[in-house]
Amino acid sequence: MIKIVLSDIDGTFLTDDKKTCAAHVKAIKSVVAKGLPFVFVSARMPEAIYPITDAIGMAHTPVISYSGGLVLTAAEEVLFDKKISAGDAQGILAAMKRWQDITVNYYTGRRWFVEAMDARAQHEVDITSAQVEIGNFDALLSENIFPNKILVMCEPSVCIDMERELGKLFPTLNVVRSAPHLLEIMDKSVSKATGIEVLLKHYGYTVDEAVAFGDNYNDIEMLELIPQSVAMANAPDAIKKLAAAVTDSNEIGGIYTYLVKIGVIEEA
Repeated sequence: MIKIVLSDIDGTFLTDDKKTCAAHVKAIKSVVAKGLPFVFVSARMPEAIYPITDAIGMAHTPVISYSGGLVLTAAEEVLFDKKISAGDAQGILAAMKRWQDITVNYYTGRRWFVEAMDARAQHEVDITSAQVEIGNFDALLSENIFPNKILVMCEPSVCIDMERELGKLFPTLNVVRSAPHLLEIMDKSVSKATGIEVLLKHYGYTVDEAVAFGDNYNDIEMLELIPQSVAMANAPDAIKKLAAAVTDSNEIGGIYTYLVKIGVIEEA
């Protein structure tokens, strides 16, 4: 019996233009109305997740943020909070200075910092509705405010180069592209699977009582952990082969389709 629904956001719950389709709105409302947790599992910060439920007119649901680095209950209680170490954060920020025309974002808890506002950061504000602060990264570190995640925005060729070079220099960190122009950096122990394990333990559920939806390579650990794993039709073939099932695309409500199919919710 399914007791908890887990879903990635971008490319899974949201459409390609970052909107919610009507079917997915019905899905989340139906799940929550039955008393089941609907949990967003995302690389986003909490303040870039809550606007989704706010727009639907719902109370906040539990969230697994920073791809497992920060886990919050529906009441926004912190269950898990894994930061990059002081040494790694200082080292990788210093190493990044060799690249030109990059935008570095510093995420810590429920706050997001950049050292200077630019078009890339503004675009992220426009997409997520999260608010950004201007701050000096060295000053944050000196105040023991360490990041859950560092996100670099840059040209795809630069992203490839940074991923390769920084990955070699910092083996205790996960340095991975989440999009052609985005490089995400977190502690190596963090994954969507580790965040899910924290939340399942909190609720007293097993992996067999969960269903998980994802669409991309940063969902692999989640889809491998949950036996009832579901890839969206828009996912790469490798992700579809990895998942236990494939549903409709993010554009036409694949989460709703599958939850109706397995009887978690009724067709409306």
